[in-house]
Amino acid sequence: MSHLPPCVIDVGTGYTKLGFAGNKEPQLMIPSAIAIKESAKVGDNSARRVTKGIEDLDFYIGDEAFEATGYAVKYPVRHGLVEDWDLMERFLQQCIFKYLRAEPEDHYFLLTEPPLNTPENREYTAEIMFESFNVSGLYIAVQAVLAIAASWMAKNVEDRNLTGIVVDSGDGVTHVIPVAEGFVIGSCIKHIPIAGRDITYFIQSLLRDREVGIPPEQSLETAKAIKEKHCFICPDIAKEFAKFDSDPSKFAKYNGINNITKQPFAVDVGYERFLGPEIFFHPEFSNPDFTTPLSEIVDDVIQNCPIDVRRPLYNNIVLSGGSTMFKDFGRRLQRDIKKTVDARLKLSTALSGGHITPKPVDVRVISHHKQRCAVWYGGALLASDPEFYTVCHTKADYQENGPGICRYNPVFRSMI
Repeated sequence: MSHLPPCVIDVGTGYTKLGFAGNKEPQLMIPSAIAIKESAKVGDNSARRVTKGIEDLDFYIGDEAFEATGYAVKYPVRHGLVEDWDLMERFLQQCIFKYLRAEPEDHYFLLTEPPLNTPENREYTAEIMFESFNVSGLYIAVQAVLAIAASWMAKNVEDRNLTGIVVDSGDGVTHVIPVAEGFVIGSCIKHIPIAGRDITYFIQSLLRDREVGIPPEQSLETAKAIKEKHCFICPDIAKEFAKFDSDPSKFAKYNGINNITKQPFAVDVGYERFLGPEIFFHPEFSNPDFTTPLSEIVDDVIQNCPIDVRRPLYNNIVLSGGSTMFKDFGRRLQRDIKKTVDARLKLSTALSGGHITPKPVDVRVISHHKQRCAVWYGGALLASDPEFYTVCHTKADYQENGPGICRYNPVFRSMI
């Protein structure tokens, strides 16, 4: 039986990635924002939006949401979880019909969910997809498992397994998620309150202290552009300061245009280049309440996991999300974790009086060029597999058993 390719939709806090299975890149990346007309009556959100006639369809999503005047911009997703299902339904409506130009009855859908999503949320998603859009089939995949699947492209084919630890750092939050045989070890997940947005704010504060001439209303977008174009991770911060002091060619120039006066302005980018992303490894630079480096947290998470999966987890640390794209991020993380692990092994040798020599632990961090949209790419990879159709929940299943069927989405093994 021939199918049209499944649609893969990864709704994140900052951006939503849309596309079809089997493709290498998402067709679209749009901000997860929706602009709606909102009457100023006080009351429940959904009740306020119940308006007469066609105004129900009067909304914009993505980039258009920010350009629409006279509309209230809302974000249906916060910290990876859906906050307003009414808005989420409208958001998906335009994703499918306006952006993907797909007829939902003809396609199977793969949607993603954050770790520790509640089963009720899966039921709400199923209701929207089957009742409102009448889709042929639905599979809800965990983002961490898809990120591991996306990392297979960086390795040789025999090496495919679904055990690994995913360091997923987006715009709003960084998660460290251990996965064993395709199942998330929920009790060991850790969240870190440092991500892309914090780096932008930190660079903004560094520039504010030093640079004059940046228009204040553009300082955030200037900091964001500098972060994306010029930042990198350095192996040793003291040496890097010395390098910058002795070699002026290390300094970069950022040229921008003032939105109001249309005059060009230039910014010298110096220490910000390596100090910005350094807050992953020295969080106290920007957040005095949180001082545990990322490498230590990954190590803690693995140490909390069952003892028989620890070595495979150290051997498969997978990066995912836009904030892991800094040059040498993977190399630095691998070096710091290796240092911690080796110190622990040395200590156990010393404690045993030299009687026990533990086998060295192989630490490996996997970087690949699909990190930015790793979750979407992993979804497109799995949904293009013929076995995908056998594990999807179909329309017939839904009508027979109700939305409860989507509480469980089997991990399928054909890829391994």
